[in-house]
Amino acid sequence: MNKYRYLRAGAAVIIGILSVSAFAGLFYPLKIFDLQPTALLQRVLVDFSLFAVILAAALVFFTFLFGRIYCSVLCPLGLYQEFLMLLFRRRTGFRPNRPYKYFLAALVFGALIGGTAVLVRLIDPYTLFGSAAGSAWLGLSISALLAVLVWFRGRLFCSNICPVGAVLGIISKHAVNKIYIEKSQCVSCGLCASRCPTGSIDFKNKTVDNETCIKCFNCLSRCPKNRLHYGTAPIPAAPFSPTRRKLLTGGAVAAIFVLALKSGIDLGKAVAAKVKKTVLPAGAGNAEDFANRCLNCNLCVQNCPMQIIKKADGDYPAVHIDYTDGFCDYDCRKCSEICPSGAIKRLTLAEKQKTQIGLAVINENTCIKCGLCVMKCPRGAISKEDGSFPLINTDECIGCGACQNACPVKAITVMPIEQQKIL
Repeated sequence: MNKYRYLRAGAAVIIGILSVSAFAGLFYPLKIFDLQPTALLQRVLVDFSLFAVILAAALVFFTFLFGRIYCSVLCPLGLYQEFLMLLFRRRTGFRPNRPYKYFLAALVFGALIGGTAVLVRLIDPYTLFGSAAGSAWLGLSISALLAVLVWFRGRLFCSNICPVGAVLGIISKHAVNKIYIEKSQCVSCGLCASRCPTGSIDFKNKTVDNETCIKCFNCLSRCPKNRLHYGTAPIPAAPFSPTRRKLLTGGAVAAIFVLALKSGIDLGKAVAAKVKKTVLPAGAGNAEDFANRCLNCNLCVQNCPMQIIKKADGDYPAVHIDYTDGFCDYDCRKCSEICPSGAIKRLTLAEKQKTQIGLAVINENTCIKCGLCVMKCPRGAISKEDGSFPLINTDECIGCGACQNACPVKAITVMPIEQQKIL
C-alpha cells in the first residue's frame, strides 16, 4: 500500500516545486494551473473554448475514478497546508462532515457564473495561494490564518470550508476507487485516523468519509493489520436514500445558488460601473469586464519580464498595467500565455502586436521635439518633421508605452481606451 503514498507524494513534490517556481517568476514549463478548477470554470465561462471544456470534463472524470487526488497533488494551497502538517507534526482525529461548505460553494460559484469573480477571489484556494505568493495582503493574511488552523485542526479548510473541495467531494463520494476499512479484521486502534489530515476516518465505527478524504494515502501504511485498502470496495455502497435533513439542505443550497446567480449579475454591474479606466494587458478586453473576470491570482504579475503588470489596488480591483518604470515589450505575450482563467485572452504574438491597449498622447507644452519617441516606437506609429512636434498615428499606435518610457521630459502619456481591439 506504500506505493500509492510514495507515488502521490512524489507527484506532489514535483507540482509543489513547479508552483513555487512559477509564482516566483523563475520558469513556467508546464501549464499546471490550467487544471485549477475555479480558473478552468472561469475560462469555460469567458470563452467556452473546446480545450477548456475537455480539461474540465477530464478533471471531473479523473475525480470520479480516483477521488479527490487534485486536493493532495495539484492544489498549491493544499500542498502549503501539507507542508505545515509535516512542519508542525500534528496528529488529527475524526471530524464530521459539515454542510456549511455547500452553502459557501453555492454562494461563490453562483456569483462567478452570474458574472463576477469578486467573491471567489476571497476563498478560492488557487487564487489565495497566488495572492500570498504575490505578497498581496489578502493572501498573506489567509496564509497566516491557515497556519493557525492547521496547528489546531489539520486540513479543516480542505474538508469543511473550501468551495472547490465541496464540489469535488460530492463527486469523490461516488468515486470508483475509495479508501475503505475491512471491518471484520479492524481492531479500532485509531492509528490510521491519527494520520488523516482531514479527519475523514471514524475508526470507532470503522468507516471512511470519502467525500472529505483527499487521498493522501498516509493512512494505508499505518494499519498494523493491513486492513485499510484503496480500490473498489467489495461491499457496494448503500442505495441513495436522502433524509429529510439532506433534502432541506439540498433545497437551501439550490436556493442560495439561484440567489447568488442573480446577485452576481447585479454585483458585476455595480463593480463595472465604479471602475476607473486603466491600461490592461493585451487580451483583457475592457476595464469593466476584466474587473469581474480576473481572479487576481497574480501569476501574470510575477511572470511579467518588464514588471509593468501590477496587483489590484485602491484604484482598480484587478491586475493592471503601470508604465511608470517600464513598457510592454513588443515581442512578449507572457501574460497571455500563462493566464489560466481566460481573463487575459490567449493571443498569438502577431495578434498581440496588433492589439491596441491604449493610445499615446503628447503634451506639446512639455515636449522638446527630440524625436526619441519616433525611434523607439516598434510600429512606426510616430512621425516627425524637422522642427515640429511628433505626430501619433492612432490607427497604428497600440499603447505599448515604449515612447512614454523613452521620453526624457515625460511629455508622453499612454491613455486607456474603452475597448481593446486588433488593428
